[in-house]
Amino acid sequence: MSRHPDRLRSADLHADYRSDRCDLVRDFYVPALNAAASYDRAVGYFSASVLAVLGQGLEDFAARGGMMRIIASPQLTADDVEQIHAGYELRAVLEQAAARDLEQAAQDPRAASGLGKLGLLIADGRLDIKLAYISSHDRVGMYHEKIGIFRDGHDLVAFKGSANETMPGLVGNFESIEVFRTWEPGDRSRAVRISQDFEDLWEDRTPLLRVIDFSAAAHTVIQRCVQSTAGKLELPLLDGALITLPRPEASGRLAIPAELTVRDYQKQAVERWFAQGGRGILRMATGTGKTLTALSAAAQLTRMLQKRDQGLLTLVIAPYQHLVDQWCKDIAWFGVQPIRAYESTGSWYGKASSLLDALALGSAQGGVLVTTNATFAAGPLQSILTRHRGRLLVIADECHNLGAKRLREKLPESASYRLGLSATPERWFDDQGTAALTEYFGDIVFEMGIGDAIRAGALCHYNYTPVLVELDDEEAYLYAEVTEKIAKIIAAQGFSNDADNDSPLGQLLRRRSNILGHARAKLPALLREITARRNDWYQLLYCAEGRHPLACEGGDPDEPTQLQQALAMVGTQLRMPAAPYTAETKRPERQYLLRQFATGTQLQVLLSMKCLDEGVDVPAARTAYLLASSSNPRQFIQRRGRVLRKAPGKERADIVDFIVVPPSAASDLQHETERRMVARELARVTEFARLADNEAHTLDILRPLRLRYALMDT
Repeated sequence: MSRHPDRLRSADLHADYRSDRCDLVRDFYVPALNAAASYDRAVGYFSASVLAVLGQGLEDFAARGGMMRIIASPQLTADDVEQIHAGYELRAVLEQAAARDLEQAAQDPRAASGLGKLGLLIADGRLDIKLAYISSHDRVGMYHEKIGIFRDGHDLVAFKGSANETMPGLVGNFESIEVFRTWEPGDRSRAVRISQDFEDLWEDRTPLLRVIDFSAAAHTVIQRCVQSTAGKLELPLLDGALITLPRPEASGRLAIPAELTVRDYQKQAVERWFAQGGRGILRMATGTGKTLTALSAAAQLTRMLQKRDQGLLTLVIAPYQHLVDQWCKDIAWFGVQPIRAYESTGSWYGKASSLLDALALGSAQGGVLVTTNATFAAGPLQSILTRHRGRLLVIADECHNLGAKRLREKLPESASYRLGLSATPERWFDDQGTAALTEYFGDIVFEMGIGDAIRAGALCHYNYTPVLVELDDEEAYLYAEVTEKIAKIIAAQGFSNDADNDSPLGQLLRRRSNILGHARAKLPALLREITARRNDWYQLLYCAEGRHPLACEGGDPDEPTQLQQALAMVGTQLRMPAAPYTAETKRPERQYLLRQFATGTQLQVLLSMKCLDEGVDVPAARTAYLLASSSNPRQFIQRRGRVLRKAPGKERADIVDFIVVPPSAASDLQHETERRMVARELARVTEFARLADNEAHTLDILRPLRLRYALMDT
């Protein structure tokens, strides 16, 4: 994305446009698209044909990574209304109507290139579509408003008028629109109001209206439309260029996309998995392409079984819904529209049953089912797996999670082929769970650590800055008290592997970790570090979970959390655009925040606790502040990998790690307790410094601390 926050001001946009005086597409839409970083549109009717009309303006917009959001109203027929009155599910009827609009558009040769572009934008995660309808007093009606907003990261241009987002609406009809620009004093309030109206629509906060997501359903319809054309679709654009869409594999067989370059190490990983009979675990660093490697293996397996006239059901298990969505996007690229199995059973169970029937009858040679850990372990999906009698491939993303007893017992023994993926497959303090994973998936057949990935150019180089902060007297006293209780339990019963659960020992270990994570001296240190980088974009800030232990134990119950304090510091005190990304952040808002963060012009700092640990793709991130990090290697390795992902224009990353040390003055901590505390912190520091470009400088910073506690070998 080009970083020119004043592009819209330079586009020479007028206050109004009318068909008798200008060409709406040439004089308004194309210049605005050429200048914008994002385009939001809410209209009574949207057609894929408009994407062909917008031509080169849309091509340039898409090439720069532009983001689009569309809200439209489906065209309801008399039959649709009758179905609603008869009690059919309203959402299903609306999706049916909107899908019909898309399929009708596919019949128009002028719309073909627009339909193809629509599919590519959705698949690339840069276009979201929602449906709006009136829902009031048992009445379902059409949303007929027409507003739009262009943004460049600094200014916005809002417009409203008569034109629908259709080919006739922009070309054939007589239309007019009024334009409001935030840099014009008389326009600003109306522009901001229209922008807020759109946000209220998008978040379904508008009285009388209801807004539902349609992106996934739209993608399915588009794939079906593309399938109806044999071979390839050559879609002429207005400028004479050709865009070629591969025909999705109608039989459900995965195929490696022609445009995908599989790296040598990914090929080696696939070969080693096959050499072990299609079983094994790939230990690959975050950012090295585990998903594409796994799908390449699945595609090769599909081709091998095809020669034997055997079908294959592929089951992908991922920890969270957003990871399922990411997998589905990549699977669609490999030519198969997967079934997403999460949330309402009714939304996927029938489709999964039909797929099993098709595989059994031979009318399909393959299919992919993608689910969350929670849905995988539940009865409906387990019954699907029990019914399947053919070949089964299980791919487990972040497979270490499946070592938990409640999940590993559900893994299907009928799976002939098994592939586990994780940067850290060993379970923390759970040898039994780790052994169960190896027993099911097989041994680790390929390893690609962060150091190897950096040397191979798959991840970027980084600098590491440890920042030493001291516990205050209250924190030191509490730390010593908790450590003494831990020592007594270990002396009485030994160190138990259930320490990671809710055992007394596990609770004490987490409590002690929270003392370090919430150390109050971290926030003043953060202020110094982030002030020095206040002009930099793409910054992640990892905070401690929950509240300060002292606030929970007789302290101030209203004391803000560390995340709240950090957000106030960054957003209010330093006036840096910032937002939290937590478990409470709704999924649509998460996607919106990630898009804003990726622009490099809208959201400067993203603050999180654990939600960015597994699977969230933020390759643009260049700086990570680790205010809190557990001693579990999985967490800090994942966080490092998150910021080392490659991205255009990204040469290197910076990791700023806040290391807690005992007070320099006398405290309640015993020397041996101090020494062990420092040793635990240095374990992470040593791992981070080992591969950093500035390793020697890092060692110099820590040398006095190592000498003080006789930890030169740590």
